[in-house]
Amino acid sequence: MCDHASWLAEQLEIPIEVFHILGRRNRDSQPADLSGSLKLGARTELLEKLSKADEEWSKLAQERGRMILDDACERIKQKTSQDVIPRLRHDDFVETVVSFEDDARLVIIGKRGEASGFAREHLGSNLERALRSTKKPVLVVNREFKPIKSCVLAYDGSGSTDRAVEFIVNNPILRDTSIHLVTVGQDGNPNFRQKLDQAAQKLSHVGINTTSEVRSGNAELMILDTAKQKDADMLIMGAYGHSRVRNFIIGSTTTALVRACLLPCLMFR
Repeated sequence: MCDHASWLAEQLEIPIEVFHILGRRNRDSQPADLSGSLKLGARTELLEKLSKADEEWSKLAQERGRMILDDACERIKQKTSQDVIPRLRHDDFVETVVSFEDDARLVIIGKRGEASGFAREHLGSNLERALRSTKKPVLVVNREFKPIKSCVLAYDGSGSTDRAVEFIVNNPILRDTSIHLVTVGQDGNPNFRQKLDQAAQKLSHVGINTTSEVRSGNAELMILDTAKQKDADMLIMGAYGHSRVRNFIIGSTTTALVRACLLPCLMFR
């Protein structure tokens, strides 16, 4: 994540704010009453021990958080000349993102939290909540960074993918890349083909090497196959265009793609 942040800072010539969020429970939690049927004296002694342990744990969590921030900021500073601002927060993850997003150009989030380890089938517990809550583009990154030279944009004609096109046109981060637009399941719709061509023309107009195609089949499989064929370094797509209820019933293409894709994903709501 730090390497992706450094790359973006250099491309956009903007400062980077690095957050480590401890969570409200680290500040507000009170020791649970686990004393059961203990006598009054023993119960009081136990609660006092639990209180001291909770306080000590909170101090250690803050110290660990500062160390994580220091290491992250140092790594970013080695690769960018832009300002790096550390922020240690006691708050809910998504509320922090929403609170600070107004001045942000985009948000960078890791695909998986530290608790998930290397389990590919798991996504970070806050990822979907953040994607559904923020109005800013979100770059969901994996562990390994490689220079972004080729991108696939999963274009479906929605407002979110049109915003992706506008973002690319108005920001320099992908000017030196090639972008391939792919849509799935609209091959018989001439109006959509025209819209796809217009999106490709907008990108080409600012000097981006742009190609496009329409494919038929399963959207998730076709998009992943296209990214593999094009040897893409990044997938660009819309995020969660439907309600949670609909996604629960028929599944979410967004979640499936992020889970299966080994590339960083730049996502737009």
